[in-house]
Amino acid sequence: GNGRLYYRIAMNSAPSNLQLKAVNYGFKIERIYAAIDDPSYVQKQSDGTWKFKLQEKIQVTLTMTTTQQRYHIALVDYLPAGCEPLNRKLYGTLTDNTNSSITGFKRNNYSDGRRPYLTIGWTDHENLRDERAEAFRSILWPGVYEWNHVMRATCAGTFITPPAKGEEMYSPENFGRCATEMVIID
Repeated sequence: GNGRLYYRIAMNSAPSNLQLKAVNYGFKIERIYAAIDDPSYVQKQSDGTWKFKLQEKIQVTLTMTTTQQRYHIALVDYLPAGCEPLNRKLYGTLTDNTNSSITGFKRNNYSDGRRPYLTIGWTDHENLRDERAEAFRSILWPGVYEWNHVMRATCAGTFITPPAKGEEMYSPENFGRCATEMVIID
């Protein structure tokens, strides 16, 4: 019939180099690991490699920054192969907060105070899967968002940690990721 034809072409591919750099196409993503029980259990080496103690709990903190309003956001943290996520809603997980799978959140306003925000959790839904932890939000205002989850180092070895990624699910060209990291568990 008459009228405009709209189309979109997308392609999925695999990189030839597994050491991906951080990118920001609408989202800036940063990831930090911290030990829960003893700070010596998680250390960042001088070459950027992370070193975890086997069988210890690790808090993962993701910081996502966006400068525009975004819709239907997915923040996905891919775990190192030697780790598994811990659901802190389950009694006996041995963490300080048994009411949530996340340790907390922090939503920072811009320094000029353009928007007053409520200080409530920014996620609408969270998933813990075998290989990743996910957080979702329907509408995300400009700002800096922090999300935490806990994992346990369960298998000794050297692992490549895929980048954490944030994206608009229905506009995947708006995304960001942190860099690939190496993890040694012993």
